[in-house]
Parts: sequence; structure tokens; C-alpha cells
Amino acid sequence: MLAPLISVIAPILVCVALGYVWGRKDWPFENSQITALVMYIGTPCLLIRTFDQTRPDPEAFGEIALATVLVTLLVAFGAAVILKLARLDLRDYLPALIFPNTGNLGLPFILFAFGEAGLALAIVYFTVNVIGHFTLGLTVARGSLAWRELLRLPVIYAVAVGLALIVWDLQLPVWVSNTVDLLGGMTIPLMLLTLGVSLSRLPLQGVKRGLSLSVLRMGGGLAAGLLVSHLLGLPELERNVLVLQSSMPVAVYSYLFAERFGRSAADVAGMVVFSTVMSFVFLPALLWALTN
Repeated sequence: MLAPLISVIAPILVCVALGYVWGRKDWPFENSQITALVMYIGTPCLLIRTFDQTRPDPEAFGEIALATVLVTLLVAFGAAVILKLARLDLRDYLPALIFPNTGNLGLPFILFAFGEAGLALAIVYFTVNVIGHFTLGLTVARGSLAWRELLRLPVIYAVAVGLALIVWDLQLPVWVSNTVDLLGGMTIPLMLLTLGVSLSRLPLQGVKRGLSLSVLRMGGGLAAGLLVSHLLGLPELERNVLVLQSSMPVAVYSYLFAERFGRSAADVAGMVVFSTVMSFVFLPALLWALTN
């Protein structure tokens, strides 16, 4: 029973731990530079490479995209109501509660749990999540919408390429396929190392509030994922990917946005740390429950 779970979580823990130790040693590691490398080169190549090799069913692609939108809206509504009742500022905490860490943690976790087929579906969730984060999340945090931020994301155009490959059953030239395979291969290790370094450098504040909101992020995402997957009647793999991705901890980008726009950054940093630490117990338990 434990061996499959250990095989999923151990590589992730090792990579994050290496990043954490690297950060605590204060060795050179430019988070912003590595994040840009992953976001602008690695992730688009990983997306194209995955869709080129795995070819998810177009119907499954559409179902996961729709389900992701529904989960996001449900979590946003529920979180907004709870924050209002708790008299907490929506602009400070709502983006962190809506958008989980479906990239740094979600993609490797799904890959190790379900292989390339699961990764293809997880990337769909990740892509929709990124679009939401740079539209709704950024709008809430800064108070205005900036379409230019979204249009500068290469992942948007990588999705268009991936869809073309799927819909028209196209094949990439061998040299292009090898190139995106090589560049995409760096993405997941760098994501995990960056997550570890980020955790080592984030300030820790507001333990009680951070823990409470972390439980709300992951518990609310889990409830929304289960409800939407039931309403849409998703097949087992799609359901598992949706529920796991929707249950991920707070995204590091939420802290970066909070820091950039002066939105209780220390509290959001605490949420990132607490929810990520909790996820190393919560996610394997959830994976076991979904697959048994």
C-alpha cells in the first residue's frame, strides 16, 4: 500500500528539500530568473511535448477545461463569502484561496501518480489556472485588469499549438519534437527546486490565520473538485486529476502578487508555507483514497 505512495511523493520531497537547503545556505539562485525561464520556455515546451506524445482526447481536453473553470468559480464564490464573514480583505486573501499551486507541485505529483496521460490532463488544468491567475487573480490583487500581462504568456500560444496537434492529428518535425522534449524536460525539476528555494526565503507570520486559510484553500478545492467531477460525470482519470489539482496548496505566485501590490504579503507567505507543508501529508492520503 505504501510503496506506490512513496514512489510518488519521495522524488518531489527530495527535489523540494534540495531547493530548500540551497536557499537556506544562501547559495546563488535567482528565483525571478528561474521562474521566467520555466514560465516562458520550459512550460510551453513541456505542454507541446506532452500533447505531441500523448494526444489527449479532445473531449477529455474540453471536459477538464470546463471543469477547471467551474471549480475556480465555486471556490471563488465560497472563499469570498467566508472572507466577508471573517471580515478579511478580499484583495489580500482571495487570489491565494482561489488559485492552487498546479504547476510547481501539481504537475510533478500528477506525472508520478498517473504518468504521461495524467500529465496531459493536469497541464490543461494548469493552463486554465494560469489564465485565471493572470486575469481574475491579478485584477483582484491590483484592482484593475491588465490584458498585456496575459498576452505576454507563451503558454497561451503553446496551447494553440497543442490544440492544433490534437484536432488535426499533426506531427511535429523530428528536430522540433526533440527540441521541445529537451527544453520541456527541465521544467519539472526546476519547478520543484524553485518551490524549495522559495519556501526557504518566505517570511513566516500569522500562524493561526495561515493554518486556517490553508485548510480553507485545500479543503474548499477538494470539495469543489469532487462536486464538479460528480456533476459532469467525469471518467476516473479525469476525476482524479481534477480533484488532486483543485486540492493543491497556495501558489507561490499569490505571494509574488501580494508583495508586488502591497496586499498582506507576509500573511500570504505564511499560507504558502503552511499549505505546502500540509500537502505532503494531505495529497498522498487523498491519492490513496481516490485510487482505492
